[in-house]
Amino acid sequence: MAGAGPRVNIGPKKARIEIIPLIDVIFFLLATFVLFTLSLDRLRSLPVNLPVATPPTKTEQDESVTIQVSDQKTVYWNRELITMEEIAPRIQQYKSSVSLARILIAGDDRAKFGPTVQVLDEVRKAGIEQVSVETRVRSTGR
Repeated sequence: MAGAGPRVNIGPKKARIEIIPLIDVIFFLLATFVLFTLSLDRLRSLPVNLPVATPPTKTEQDESVTIQVSDQKTVYWNRELITMEEIAPRIQQYKSSVSLARILIAGDDRAKFGPTVQVLDEVRKAGIEQVSVETRVRSTGR
């Protein structure tokens, strides 16, 4: 080979990421997803009139009773300390004196599960259907 100069060995070629084909692929994927989402059926819904909650009146709020059970098996009837034996007669008397009996059963921060279930059983035996169990922790007697 005449006229050819000495060949310089630079080394192996470095790999390169070609950006233009990468942009083409990204635009293709974008167009595919846009066309796919446009072809989806729209969700059809029915109009629903939801009920609106109204706050209870003052007389309704005063008729409810809170029974709180503490960790030492003491029971509070609207912040009044009573014994476990007094629960059933008080519930019966409360149910007969009020037209709509509602009871909230609460426990203090260290109350045991057994006495709370006993109170709930007494409320069920009395036939009171509107019973709530409080899930927030409160201190004893409050």
